Amino acid sequence: EAQHKFKMSSVVFSYESLVHAVSGAVGSVTAMTVFFPLDTARLRLQVDENRKAKSTPAILAEIVKEEGLLAPYRGWFPVICSLCCSNFVYFYCFHSLKASWLKGKQSAPSTDLIIGIAAGIVNVLVTTPLWVVNTRLKLQGSKFRNADIRPTNYSGIRDAFVQIIRDEGVGALWNGTFPSLLLVLNPAIQFMIYEGLKRQLRRGVPRELSSVEVFLIGAVAKAVATTVTYPLQTIQSILRVGFEYKSKLLTSLRTIKCLLVNRVRKYGMLGLFKGLEAKLLQTVLTAALMFLLYEKIASFTFKVMGLSNSHYKKH
Repeated sequence: EAQHKFKMSSVVFSYESLVHAVSGAVGSVTAMTVFFPLDTARLRLQVDENRKAKSTPAILAEIVKEEGLLAPYRGWFPVICSLCCSNFVYFYCFHSLKASWLKGKQSAPSTDLIIGIAAGIVNVLVTTPLWVVNTRLKLQGSKFRNADIRPTNYSGIRDAFVQIIRDEGVGALWNGTFPSLLLVLNPAIQFMIYEGLKRQLRRGVPRELSSVEVFLIGAVAKAVATTVTYPLQTIQSILRVGFEYKSKLLTSLRTIKCLLVNRVRKYGMLGLFKGLEAKLLQTVLTAALMFLLYEKIASFTFKVMGLSNSHYKKH
């Protein structure tokens, strides 16, 4: 009996994690699509040092003027693929780990953070190659102000994989893994703040939060997490493009320190945060919309499942 019960719970479990994973993936893809141009602006500012840091709309206007109307959406498909995989893996790991760790107990911020970090590490190791290909496809065909960046010509995701492995070795697919592992803190901090604020708002009353509440706490959580980890993201983008350092598999802390120090020397402390405005606009809005869609899709799915569960009990 107990074993049967355990089997049932583990089935439901993976089912629940799956619902969370799908909701997270769908939510993030929709949100990302809506705010994608902002991300394009941010990436250009980070990687192309000779671009003046203007306001986001001005940068986008420039890109459209120089490269055509669809340029802000360049590389959308690979990004969406990567994001879909990435969030699926993240949400699935997060909820599976959480459920098996807590076995029904109330969660604490520290648990959320640790589980968030674990889920993030799995996620990074699995999906980094996708993001490397992604960053390059996204910048392909851009008009750079910086002459060091070699133009690439990949015909698509598969071709990019093939060419990178052929020309730079398999290791290149994990370019920037190290800052990514450090950046695991970003979603972990975000989830911790998000879950924490959710608990604060409920104050022990299990109720569904309103859309506005979810949107706002999603936004606050992301804004804090992004600002804290932004300098690392700049370094990560630079490494992924792969033009400054023929990096080893795990780019060492020294390289990261060098890049950070050089950036500060050249542009002052603010150089570390170049493109942050575009990034904050984009991530905060995207994250808030993602959390909102994710909560809505998940609760809707569970409602439908709940009906089907009670339906079985009657028979």
